[in-house]
Amino acid sequence: MNSSDVNFSLLQSQPNVPPEFFWPENDLTPSEGDLNLPIIDLSGFLNGDEAETQRVAKVVREACMAHGTFLVTNHGFKSGLAEKALDMSSLFFGLSKDEKLKAYRTPGNISGYTAGHSQRFSSNLPWNETLTLAFKKSPPQVVEDFLTSKLGECRQEIGQVFQEFCEAMNRLNLELMELLGISMDLKDRKYFRRFFEDGNAIFRCNYYPPCKQPERALGVGPHNDPTAITILLQDDVVGLEVFASGKWQTVRPPPGALVVNVGDTFMALSNGDYKSCFHRAVVNKEKVRKSLVFFSCPREDKLIIPPPELVEGGEASRNYPDFTWHQLQRFTQSGYRVDNTTLEKFSSWIASESSKN
Repeated sequence: MNSSDVNFSLLQSQPNVPPEFFWPENDLTPSEGDLNLPIIDLSGFLNGDEAETQRVAKVVREACMAHGTFLVTNHGFKSGLAEKALDMSSLFFGLSKDEKLKAYRTPGNISGYTAGHSQRFSSNLPWNETLTLAFKKSPPQVVEDFLTSKLGECRQEIGQVFQEFCEAMNRLNLELMELLGISMDLKDRKYFRRFFEDGNAIFRCNYYPPCKQPERALGVGPHNDPTAITILLQDDVVGLEVFASGKWQTVRPPPGALVVNVGDTFMALSNGDYKSCFHRAVVNKEKVRKSLVFFSCPREDKLIIPPPELVEGGEASRNYPDFTWHQLQRFTQSGYRVDNTTLEKFSSWIASESSKN
């Protein structure tokens, strides 16, 4: 089975979910309630209010040290942009299977359409369709250009809206990087902002169709993102769950709020002070769920090394080896399935590779 074979319109008409989409029972443990996440109002920070900045930075620090996730509001997006981006996501996933396959994700590429990630795996398949797009600060407008080249001029609006949305996400990403630096009380509060200014990103549209056996399937299995931070916009259907305090808990963002998750790369940059968020996406028996996700990545060849004040004990106090995003991405794309031990296993792999040289 590969992505061109998976047709969720047909699968939804079947009485049972195919066994390729079943997940192990320990991955399916039900949520035990809602996670009480801090809601960070960014308006004071973005407007230069130092007292408010220090207040929210403290809250961010507590959340990142506990479970690696928090919510943000008043993030500076142009009015209506988020809603329009979700509308364009609905438009794309509402196209015929043949139309969507024009943007099929070919082996070795980041950008493109997949269904069930079945081009990479044969079991524990996620109950979802995705459109993934590599993003770099324009010009050129890589998101718009890719989609227009695949879907044609008649679908140009999808690319234009996603391009604008990615640029807004990227601006927010840099603001959040500065806030994270402040939360760590770095002498150079813009250390992380500068570190990611020449970085890249991965933008993903997720579409989770209704599932007749939600107790057996998952939209995305339990994992930590290997990237730096993840900024997520979802529609009004809940589905994101975070593992915190020894149990799965549901995330319910208020309207207009974005979810921010720490990923493995930033955990390494913080020398382990901030936790990479362990999370999953569950599916709904009756409703479609959509989310738009922006994964922040450093420049591919930049060494992931914590700021000096986080490793005051010298090399002996380093929790992770030097590595580049290119190396970590290659590791996660080479058949290894990301989970909550990715960074640990990758660090061991880096060490073994270094010992060979």
